[in-house]
Amino acid sequence: MKVLFIASLGILALVQTPLSFADNANGKTLYSQRCAVCHGADIKGTGPLANKSNPPTPDLTTPAFKKRLNDYPGVIVSSIILRPNGDLIPRTLQENGVKIPPHAWSIKDLRDLHQYMTGVISKNR
Repeated sequence: MKVLFIASLGILALVQTPLSFADNANGKTLYSQRCAVCHGADIKGTGPLANKSNPPTPDLTTPAFKKRLNDYPGVIVSSIILRPNGDLIPRTLQENGVKIPPHAWSIKDLRDLHQYMTGVISKNR
């Protein structure tokens, strides 16, 4: 019975995917489809709508944002997505004729997006 329990724990460890192994392809796709229009592919606030919002889209590669992202993993990304600064994001998209279809966000999506952004930010420094 002990051997079966230990073997079960080993299999469970292989099945569970920690945050560090989140699906980067999913994070990249989500970012490209939903965020890059304002933040740009480089996450520096260089997208086509970056200067069309008030306030303008921020550079997310700054040391201050990188620290916030590290201090509160997942919280920053999810808070922006789930409650996007009042109506700033929807209003900016609407005023510029950009339609992004609704998305049913999962915890995995938020983790993947966080990991993708963290990787891009690390490469930009």
